[in-house]
Formats: sequence, C-alpha cells, structure tokens
Amino acid sequence: MKIHHLRNATMVIETKNEFILVDPMLGKKATAGPPFTLFRFNPKRNPILDLPSNAKEIVNKTTHCLITHLHPDHLDKEAETFLKLNNTPITCSIKDEKTLKKRGLNIVNTVNYWEESKFFDGTIRGIPAKHGYGFVSKPMGNVMGFYIQLPNEKTIYLSADTIYTDDVAKVLKQYKPDINVVACGTAQLDIFKPLLMTMDDIIKFTKNATGTVIANHLEAVNHCPTTREQLSKELKKHGLMEKTKIPNDGETIDIE
Repeated sequence: MKIHHLRNATMVIETKNEFILVDPMLGKKATAGPPFTLFRFNPKRNPILDLPSNAKEIVNKTTHCLITHLHPDHLDKEAETFLKLNNTPITCSIKDEKTLKKRGLNIVNTVNYWEESKFFDGTIRGIPAKHGYGFVSKPMGNVMGFYIQLPNEKTIYLSADTIYTDDVAKVLKQYKPDINVVACGTAQLDIFKPLLMTMDDIIKFTKNATGTVIANHLEAVNHCPTTREQLSKELKKHGLMEKTKIPNDGETIDIE
C-alpha cells in the first residue's frame, strides 16, 4: 500500500488494484471559498496554497472516491466536476447520500455508523466523528470516519475531522489499525472551541495508536494554525515521532 498525501485531507490510497481518492479538494489556491475565520487568524481565501505539481498525475489514476463529509475543504467544486466528468464510483456516509446524488455524483456504496459494508474484496465500517468541542459540533454537521480492511493490505483508520472521543478510542484500542490518519490542524473559527483535536488530544491519539500515525489537515486552510514544525516538536517531546509521519504536500508514504 502507498499513501499519496496531496493537500489538507486530500490523499490517495494506492493498493494493488485501486487508487482511492479521499476527501478531494482539487481547486487552485483561493478558489474553494472565503476564509473560515476573519479575525482569529490571517483571513486568506481557501485553500491558501496550490496543489503540488504531481497531484494531477496521481488524481487522474483515481478508481474510487471516499468522502467523509461535505465541507468545501473536503469536497470542493473542482472535485465535484472531476468526479462527475469521470463518473467516479463514490462511497460515503448514508447521511450524505441524498445530497451527493442531487449534485449528480455516482454514489455506489453507503456506510452507516459501526456497520460493516462490502468494500472491493474487503470491508469498510463507518466510525462516528465529532467535528468540534462543545456546541460547535452541532452546526458542523455529520462527519464519518472509516475503518477499512482489504485482503493482503494493512488496515487503515481514516478518523476524519474529529476531536478525541470514546468512539475514536474504541477504534484505536479494540481494532488496532495498522495505519491511523488524524487531522492535526487544530482548526478554529472566530468564535467557539476548536473544531479538531487540540495538541493534547493529538498526543493522546498518537500514544494510543498501535500502528503508524499519519498527520494531515495541516497548512492548507486558513483556520488551521498548527504547523508541521510545531506538531513535530510536540511529538518529539513525547517520544512519538518514530511512529508518526507528517508528510509534505505531494509526498508518498510506502507502507510495508
């Protein structure tokens, strides 16, 4: 298996037979929408940087798409156009099926929380995700993580945009995924508590993960202040860098 990290939460999982595009934000710099925060952080339009130069070549190999939720930094207009043009088969939460079908996307598989569904020759299970601490998680809407098991491949947990919850802990401790992808940008709006894990919870997630941790959702949208350098320093303090990958945009991680 290879993990191609492109930008933000956009990645491609390459298996022996598939190229699975995850949460595609494919637009050029500043085309996905206005700033998510105007006062707390620098009010730049999103995304705040372009895709890496190798992104198009990788994305064009897509055979399937996974969507965790409908925010524009996980599914933008450019991505919708790409998916419709190629009639790309898509797997999503059962709660997002109707909306995505209305947009003309090819939904071939829906997943419910904790229920196991067929996924290629293996399985996929929906994992609850809570997009924020306290009240803000309600207006942020439904989010779903995925736990994927494919024959002769490492198991992978895409935790999606979430804080650390009992559901997250259950996956890490009971399922023991080989690969654990976690959003580390500590996103926050001008008001309310953070939308993603605080640094303390990122550390807890990494400590409790038995497999490799891959950090994403960094340095691509204006409401995510945590940098790769800051994250690396904190992980090193706790002796956790050996089990963690913090890929640059366009970097490929080979999973042995």
